[in-house]
Amino acid sequence: MAATAQDQKMYVGIDVSKNRLDVHIHPSAEAFTVEQNAEGLEQLVRRLKDLDLAVVAIEATGGFESMAAAALAAAALPVVVVNPRQVHNFAKALGVNAKTDPLDAYVIARFAEASKPVIRALPDADTLALADLLARRRQIVQMITAEKNRAMRNVTNAALQKSIGRILKALELELARLDDDVDKMVRSSPLWREKEELLASVPGIGKVIARTLLAEMPELGRLNNKQVAALAGLAPWTRQSGQWRGKSMIGGGRSVCRTVLFIAALSATRYNPDLKAFSLRLLNAGKPKMVVLIAVARKLLTILNAIIRQSKPWQLKTV
Repeated sequence: MAATAQDQKMYVGIDVSKNRLDVHIHPSAEAFTVEQNAEGLEQLVRRLKDLDLAVVAIEATGGFESMAAAALAAAALPVVVVNPRQVHNFAKALGVNAKTDPLDAYVIARFAEASKPVIRALPDADTLALADLLARRRQIVQMITAEKNRAMRNVTNAALQKSIGRILKALELELARLDDDVDKMVRSSPLWREKEELLASVPGIGKVIARTLLAEMPELGRLNNKQVAALAGLAPWTRQSGQWRGKSMIGGGRSVCRTVLFIAALSATRYNPDLKAFSLRLLNAGKPKMVVLIAVARKLLTILNAIIRQSKPWQLKTV
């Protein structure tokens, strides 16, 4: 016997913009808009909390989705943040070419129904705060690099050199303050301190990389190797059509995590005996350097995942 509309689970799609949220509920086809503020979020929670929900899917939108996702999670609703590229590809598969916010919300709801995304706990407020501090640290480091590059290009202009020197001094002081803030935050949590020590036990993983992974990948240790590789955008996927098979690629996932893992992999190929031997085997087998770096980063991530899951520091293996 077919299920009635009352018996069906509801899939909610939310398209996020700076000032508003467009909401579509599938299959009831109810659609509405609320403001992206405290009052609007309270209204959203009231309208959704009595529904029989399968999932509430919000498309990642440059951070604008964070407040809405946090409000829904706090109300114990099954919220998940979905990848915009996957939603875009799904829209093309549906033949949806127009782009409006209400239509986007409909596509997100249909994508949630088709993909059945896994509901995972969202990062808590402290984890989000740590991630924000580390993001600001990355910005300051980029500004320092830019100023140093300007100094190298303008070595003969004394006034310009003095200006650059003053800016560099201010940026380096700010970097030191941020490092102090991050250090205090990590040390205030016994769990973070333990995880940081476990991650930093692996040659190639320094404090900054360990803390970035704590903030940007709190799921570490709770996922299997395939899941954690996909989360970091290190899981290979292959373009394939019929008998034609294209090159395997990586992409998607959390770009910040992928970047720091590449940096760690470069260090690990020099200072981590296990991963140095692993990379040399691949190079001797004729693998391109970039392919080797990706493989080392992926292997390093699986090691880190196991270390956190087992709560045991890194140990040298017999190669």
